[in-house]
Amino acid sequence: MARHSSSSRTWFTRFAKSTARAAGHPATFCAALAIIVIWAVSGPLFGFSDTWQLVINTGTTIITFLMVFLIQNTQNRDSEAIQVKLDELIRSIDGAHLALLDLEELEEEDLQRISKGYRELAQQARKELDEGKSDTDVREVGSTHRKEFSERQRRKKAHAKRAKD
Repeated sequence: MARHSSSSRTWFTRFAKSTARAAGHPATFCAALAIIVIWAVSGPLFGFSDTWQLVINTGTTIITFLMVFLIQNTQNRDSEAIQVKLDELIRSIDGAHLALLDLEELEEEDLQRISKGYRELAQQARKELDEGKSDTDVREVGSTHRKEFSERQRRKKAHAKRAKD
C-alpha cells in the first residue's frame, strides 16, 4: 500500500498544492481586491498614465499565466487520485462490472455508448419507482451495448494487428 509521506512529494507538488489552496482562500480574494482598490485609488496620483495601467495589466497577466499551470497540476493529481479511489471501490464490490475500471481511458464513442446504457437503466428504475416498485435490485447494464463494445474492441485489435503485419 502506498505511503503518504510528505517527504516523498516533490517540491513542485508541495508548492502547487499549497499555492492552489492559498489561491482559493477568502483572505487571498480580499488581498487581491485590496490591491485593485489601491491601484484604482492611485490612478489620479499617476495621472492614469500608461505606466499605471501597465503595472496592473502586467501583474495580473503574469499571475494568471502561472496560476493556470499550478492549478492544472493540482487538478490533474486530484482527478487521478479520485479515479484510483473509484477504481478501487468498483474492484471491491461483489458483482460490479470490472470493465468499468479505467473507463476514463476509453474513446468518446465508447464512453457515450456505456453512458447510454446507464441512462436507460436509470430511466427504468425511475419508472419502477413511479409504479411503487423497488429500484434496488441489480440489473444488467445495456447488454446490447456491451456486445457492441466487445465487437468494436475485437475489430480494433484485428485492425491494429493487420497494420502491424
